Amino acid sequence: MEWMHIDEYCRLTGLERSAVEQLIAREKLTIMEDSGQVYIDPSKGAGAVVPAKVKELTSKQQGDILVGEKFVEKTIGTIINLHEKVIDAKDETIESVKNENSFLKEALASLQELYDEDRKTIEILTDQLRLSQKEVEFMRRKYKLMWGKVVEEYADTPKRRENDL
Repeated sequence: MEWMHIDEYCRLTGLERSAVEQLIAREKLTIMEDSGQVYIDPSKGAGAVVPAKVKELTSKQQGDILVGEKFVEKTIGTIINLHEKVIDAKDETIESVKNENSFLKEALASLQELYDEDRKTIEILTDQLRLSQKEVEFMRRKYKLMWGKVVEEYADTPKRRENDL
C-alpha cells in the first residue's frame, strides 16, 4: 500500500485541505497518522473524491459519472505507478553512479600505484646512469694516462735514435 501525505493528496486531487479533512471526518478516506502527520491511501479514497468533483463540473447522467469516476481512478493509479517507476529509475541511476564512482576510485588508486612504481624505476635508472657516467669518466682518465705514457715513450724513441747515432 502506497501512502501519500495529505498535502500531496490535495495537490494531486485538486481539492482544498478543508474538503479532504471533511472526507476524513466522514471516513470516506483511509488514513494513517504517523508523528502528527496524516497520510492517505489514494487507491481507496478515489471513490469519495471523484463524485464530489464530478458533480461540480457536470450535470450528466449517473452512468456518465461512473465512467468519469473510473477514468479518474485509473488516471490517479497511472500517475502513482509512473511516480513509482520514476523513483525506481532514480534509485537505479544513483546506484549506477555509485558503482561508476567506486570504479573510478579504484582506477585512480591503480594509476597512483603505477606512478609510484615508475618514479622508483626512474630513480634507479638515474642512479645507474650516474654510476655509468662516473665509470666512463674514470676509464677516460685511465685511458688518457695509459696512452699518454705510450705517446711520451714514442716521442722519446726518435730522440734516442738520434743520440745513439
